[in-house]
Amino acid sequence: MLYHAYEMTHAAIGPLRTAARMQQEIISHPLNPFSESYGARTTAAACEMFISATRRYGKPDFELETTIVDGVETEISEEIVLSKPFCNLLHFERLGAHVSGRNDPKVLIIAPMSGHYATLLRGTVQAMLPEHDVYITDWVDARDVPMSEGRFDLDDYTDYLVEFCQFLAEDGQRPAVMAVCQPGIPMMVAASLMAMDEDPARPSSITLMGSPIDTACNPKQPNELATSHPLSWFENNVVVHVPWPNKGFLRRVYPGFLQLQGFMQMNLDRHMDAHLNQFRHLVRGDGDSAAAHRRFYDEYMAVMDLTAEFYLQTIERVFQKRLLAENEYYYRDTHILPSAIKDIALLTIEGEKDDITGLGQTSAAHKLVTNLPENKREHYVQEKVGHYGVFNGSRWREKIQPKVAGFIREHEAPVS
Repeated sequence: MLYHAYEMTHAAIGPLRTAARMQQEIISHPLNPFSESYGARTTAAACEMFISATRRYGKPDFELETTIVDGVETEISEEIVLSKPFCNLLHFERLGAHVSGRNDPKVLIIAPMSGHYATLLRGTVQAMLPEHDVYITDWVDARDVPMSEGRFDLDDYTDYLVEFCQFLAEDGQRPAVMAVCQPGIPMMVAASLMAMDEDPARPSSITLMGSPIDTACNPKQPNELATSHPLSWFENNVVVHVPWPNKGFLRRVYPGFLQLQGFMQMNLDRHMDAHLNQFRHLVRGDGDSAAAHRRFYDEYMAVMDLTAEFYLQTIERVFQKRLLAENEYYYRDTHILPSAIKDIALLTIEGEKDDITGLGQTSAAHKLVTNLPENKREHYVQEKVGHYGVFNGSRWREKIQPKVAGFIREHEAPVS
């Protein structure tokens, strides 16, 4: 009933939102002689804030049309190269003769499936494009996947990652992988499986960025929330069925609107201040600041549902039981042995001020790969950045990305 109540509330507010939009357009119209008065600007700003707070935010676009390669502006073609029920593998192909001769390494960026869409990593992709052939996992909103497609859990997630690596290795080069936040665990599991099977398509390198490999290290608010209740509490209180007429009708999910509520509560004061400042920007007519606020929240407010089985397994395996860190992780019936990894280079990156994945949680991966030589492993902590600063923003572009690019280049390897 929770999901139905949310949908009904959203529908009920629709007429009010339409009225607010009409009022805003009338008040702000150039032919209105009072449009520039303080009262009119204040009313128009209040209408926009109401519209923004109550509208539905759809999946954003990457909007990456060009990049710079060798000093030349280069067109980008975004294409789905492999389509699965719960994920599309996107390729950002750089077009032009000057690109074809570069032989840049293939990089698979694994976007987190933790509420937001893969477009949250737009800045990550943008910074990698000049020197890499970039692919990214574009996860599908579970509410849009019919029940006929079956379930999707952590083991299925791992299967996808193995298949994507094998697909990218078809040209004879092992791919480099970047796992941002949540996919750190399934990527380590996938890499371990491929190493155990001596799969020739295993990654040449893995970069883990703010990933919760061992959540007992410096636990933060998400860790405390996940361990404060038994698994049954999460199943009974936050797992619901997708309502009709969505394609995923009757699928059990952890809905995006509940995730968004959790995201907002973690930094409630910061979000309240941001919206108050936005109101002031609108009243003053500060278009640049208002536009920057809209861009951020158009992305931040766009959330997707997760399948119940994936969500509950993540709570149990990653946060409550820490199975990989305790060397007790099983993929289906196979005991996962990260010690099998011997030639997959590992780079771990953490943010000094990360309030989601605490310091030490990502670097814990190095304790698991006991047979990996020292010259194939590296750890880096970026000062003065939080969780999102690890993969977005100026310090990502200027400090972290060059280190990642150099590591990938250093450890390129052919299929063997």
